[in-house]
Amino acid sequence: MTVRIPKFSQQELTVIHDASMDLLQNTGVAFNDAEALSIFKNNGFKVDGHTVLFSEKKVRQAIESAPDRFRIAARNPAHTVSIGGDGFALAPGYGAAFIITREGEQRKATMADYDQFCKLVQTSRAITVTGFLMAAPSDLPAETAHLYMLYSNITLCDKPFMGSPVSRTAAEDCIEMAAMVFGGKEKLAKTPVTASLITPLSPLQYTTEMAGAVITLARYNQACIFGALLMAGSSGPISLAGVLVQQTAEILAGVTLTQLVRPGAPVIVGGTSAIMDMRTGCLSMGAPEVARLSSATIQMAKFYNLPARSGCAVTDAHYPDAQAGFEAALNLYGALQNGSNFILHAAGVLGAYNAMSFEKFIIDEEICSQILESLKPLRITAESIDLDLIREIGIGGNYLTHNKTYEQCRTAFYLSDLVNRDGFSGWREDGAKQINDRAAEILEGRLSTFVKPDIDPQLEKDLFSYVEKHKK
Repeated sequence: MTVRIPKFSQQELTVIHDASMDLLQNTGVAFNDAEALSIFKNNGFKVDGHTVLFSEKKVRQAIESAPDRFRIAARNPAHTVSIGGDGFALAPGYGAAFIITREGEQRKATMADYDQFCKLVQTSRAITVTGFLMAAPSDLPAETAHLYMLYSNITLCDKPFMGSPVSRTAAEDCIEMAAMVFGGKEKLAKTPVTASLITPLSPLQYTTEMAGAVITLARYNQACIFGALLMAGSSGPISLAGVLVQQTAEILAGVTLTQLVRPGAPVIVGGTSAIMDMRTGCLSMGAPEVARLSSATIQMAKFYNLPARSGCAVTDAHYPDAQAGFEAALNLYGALQNGSNFILHAAGVLGAYNAMSFEKFIIDEEICSQILESLKPLRITAESIDLDLIREIGIGGNYLTHNKTYEQCRTAFYLSDLVNRDGFSGWREDGAKQINDRAAEILEGRLSTFVKPDIDPQLEKDLFSYVEKHKK
């Protein structure tokens, strides 16, 4: 059988690993945080200024210490997700500064936009984790905006939520607020309830903020998602193989720090490295190289027996048009088919992370749902074949009016509220709506019928009091 998705051989994976170890041992990774450097020194690592050098033995010990699978508990236990193995989660876009309106205009994101995305996640059948920085609110001070985003994550949605890793203080606030929800810090130490995105500063660095967040989150057993974003030809080598090696080294340096802080702390490894378009100097997330790097990234995570983070509904388009659709679908399909365990930017993102679109969120949900449906195995049994029915209908018969068709007509196939399946005349009679129009209608219905999930009134009051106190 022809397999067209390239898979590395064990020898090729080992070559990537060996090159990454060479970087870690001889070049090292800079950690611009005093506590991180102290932790490395106290555990026998060679530290030269801010640069930490890693022996392969210590890196392997860290990899073996990290769990291959774990669960992220939700405020509503029915929404708890499993990460690793066959378990995976889908989370919306992250870090966008702008909103693209239905009319195609770009405006700055606000906290009201962020709340809207929380409501969409809560009512989504595809998106399983509430994001963080889904739309960076321009109407709040950057130093305290994380407090309000965390508050909305917890009160407007009862699914697992992404934490705030933008600084050590933000990570500490995340721990404090999560402890209020889940019964104290001791329970947090036993059960991951958040996953936070940790991004190395390529090439080969961790900022003070990221390193501090890693230490704080790992100390309380909360998951760190190490998501490298190298731009081939700029912050990484122009060779995709070189990007993969540098990315692996950066990620494993962070994983090692988590295990020194708390052996067994959960991690998710990978990223969404991409290319720089050499004609424009812009980051290109819709390029086919992104899908190739995503597949390779997942394979490296599996090589280390760690949960993989890769793939997203990224696009270079600035409007939810055909380009946005095919670029998002290519990246999502490859990631889900290859076994990614955490797909960030699974819905809503436009313009190479620069903006979010409510309409594209709805369209991306549909892409995710259809891909997952397409990957379901056919159940081949005597019952599913039902040879007696085929014999009964016989040559030239009609299945449409048979009782079994009536019984299963509403459940046998995937049904979409978004895509058009009418004939041409039916489509014209319904207003000849394009998919953006239909997405806008669904969006309006979702938001207008949103019902806030149950939460203890005293807990909600205490959370708000925490936000108000700490914003000062």
